[in-house]
Amino acid sequence: MGVVEEAHNVKVIGSGGRGTIVLGHGFGTDQSVWKHLVPHLVDDYRVVLYDNMGAGTTNPDYFDFERYSTLEGFAFDLIAILEELQIQSCIFVGHSLSAMVGILASLNRPGLFSKIVMLSSSPRFVNDVDYQGGFEADDLNQLFEAMASNYKAWCLGFAPLVVGGDLDSVAVQEFSRTLFNMRPDIALCVAQTIFQSDMRQVLPLVAVPCHILQSAKDLAVPVVVSEYLHNNLGSESVVEVMPSDGHLPQLSSPDTVIPVLVRHIRKDIAA
Repeated sequence: MGVVEEAHNVKVIGSGGRGTIVLGHGFGTDQSVWKHLVPHLVDDYRVVLYDNMGAGTTNPDYFDFERYSTLEGFAFDLIAILEELQIQSCIFVGHSLSAMVGILASLNRPGLFSKIVMLSSSPRFVNDVDYQGGFEADDLNQLFEAMASNYKAWCLGFAPLVVGGDLDSVAVQEFSRTLFNMRPDIALCVAQTIFQSDMRQVLPLVAVPCHILQSAKDLAVPVVVSEYLHNNLGSESVVEVMPSDGHLPQLSSPDTVIPVLVRHIRKDIAA
């Protein structure tokens, strides 16, 4: 195993008969968030799982606060993983943060991606003139202050809001676990990078086909954001709004969401 693979806990499983799928997770989770999807892919695909730097499963000593102050740091990590595994082309499935990371990586190396499946993704989380991102700047400042002052208490409140369930639900407990596993200062850094980023200007430059999947109710990403992505991506794209709640629907509503994910992985936009 190479240095990059080891640092990101890369796992490669499956037959690979129909090509390679790479699964990227969002903020506060790790590769375990894909546990309901993976069994549906391994008979036909080579499946690559990895952890973003800063996830609780990674070595915090490897986290470079300057590198990950922008999304480009994560995008270069993704490219490094693909290069170390000698992947020539893949279907990339990115949840939230990782969807935009995949977009950035595709701008640098479009040939590495045959398509990008974007789940619960947003190019900008802060409202702007003629743009509804879901949050006001003051909301995010309060969020950052709460994370800095008492991270564990913040996690307990944030997890059910984002997942869309109560504290007793399995999905909320799972998200709480992976949130707790992050080192608080690293979690704050990653949250600030995500919530303060603005990817709108690069969307027209995207050349890789994109499948945009979205929960009907998501505290972090309003449905209008999926339409914004569809209308502003430079590549061919398709949108599907699913009858699911929350920002981690692959974890909280697998019976609804996994079949949709599998369908978009298997079929091209024109199919």
